[in-house]
Amino acid sequence: MGRRKQFVVTLSDEERRQLTDMTRKGVISARVMTRARLLLLTDQQLKDDDVAERLDISHLTVASIRKKYAQGGLQAALYEKARPKPPSKLGPKETAILIAEACSGGPDGQAKWTMQLLADRLVTLGVVESISDETIRRTLKKTT
Repeated sequence: MGRRKQFVVTLSDEERRQLTDMTRKGVISARVMTRARLLLLTDQQLKDDDVAERLDISHLTVASIRKKYAQGGLQAALYEKARPKPPSKLGPKETAILIAEACSGGPDGQAKWTMQLLADRLVTLGVVESISDETIRRTLKKTT
């Protein structure tokens, strides 16, 4: 006898119909499709390991989605919340300084600025404490 599940999935008839329709139409993302199939299989009281094997996913994923369903309902289990973006290292003032430096002549001994040289220059000027060359590239790409 196995351990009793803490979060049991018991779908209503309407939820079961909605999930079945979703899996048959195929107009949703692969992630949502997998989650819909997972909920349908767990509703049949299959063990997490069996569901995981059928869907080729981790048993931890099965447990996680069951928990999301139990705590937040069908929408919470199917779709993820948007993740907040980290604040930008460069505000408007810092971006203006970056553009001014990039438009000026290259540094001593260089024909032109590289992303790493610009990153190092912003640190030298005290504009930022640290910054990557990739952040410089993305910022310049957005402002072009």
